[in-house]
Amino acid sequence: MESKSFGWTQRQTTSVGLGTYYDFPWIVKSRMGFVGGAEAKVAAVRAGLDAGMRLIDTAEVYNSEPLVARAIDGFPREDLFIATKVMFLHLKRDALVKSLERSLKRLNVSYIDLYQVHQPSPFVPIAETMSAMEEMVDRGMIRYIGVSNFSLKQTIEANGALKKHRLASTQMPYHIADRRMEKEILPYCRRENMALLAYFPLGHGKLTSGKALSRVGQKYGRTASQVALNWLLSQENVFPIPRASTSAHVMENIGSAGWRMSDEDRAELDRAYPAAG
Repeated sequence: MESKSFGWTQRQTTSVGLGTYYDFPWIVKSRMGFVGGAEAKVAAVRAGLDAGMRLIDTAEVYNSEPLVARAIDGFPREDLFIATKVMFLHLKRDALVKSLERSLKRLNVSYIDLYQVHQPSPFVPIAETMSAMEEMVDRGMIRYIGVSNFSLKQTIEANGALKKHRLASTQMPYHIADRRMEKEILPYCRRENMALLAYFPLGHGKLTSGKALSRVGQKYGRTASQVALNWLLSQENVFPIPRASTSAHVMENIGSAGWRMSDEDRAELDRAYPAAG
């Protein structure tokens, strides 16, 4: 499975990740005790791991951390790159520590590779949150600090609030038909050598049958989804994290890596899906 360095960290991990956000109704039902399709979801993540994928993204609010724990059981911990998130209601120092401890317990691991602030809080100063994050790095409970759903201004503020460490990544919606990240966020990530975890990389399924994507895919024996993910993989420091809902989808996602389309085909896709103005 194709790997690359996760931004400035120099940590090598697989270029395509396993996303474990399913949908809001599933989260609500799972919190009521109705964990629908749990076995299939565990099997999907496990299939990716068996095939060589090592990057897994989850969050306390997703309620999928226990499923990830089941899927990773038996795999060497140092081989895995596990990312999870703390929700915006838990960004004060003590609440963040407790949230992290709960995530560690649910994941059944001794540390988190990437701990991300899921959304900025309008109530808690970012300096307090980042101070707590740095403390968790120093205590060995997390290795790297990330943010998610932060504007450029908020990202710069968060990075500036760190005293001893620096942001390793941001996580934002990014796909070939939604290129807003290319205006500010992606250039900033490149300047700072930060990774960008691209969620919804297939546009909620809208890119699974695009005409231009399908046309290019035919040249390489690939599906439209694989072409859309491959386009993201060609972007510096971008790691798409498509949802790992079924083993079949995970195996299709793996087929997006390990090859590159021609400049001519990339140009065709850029014409079909122009960058944001």
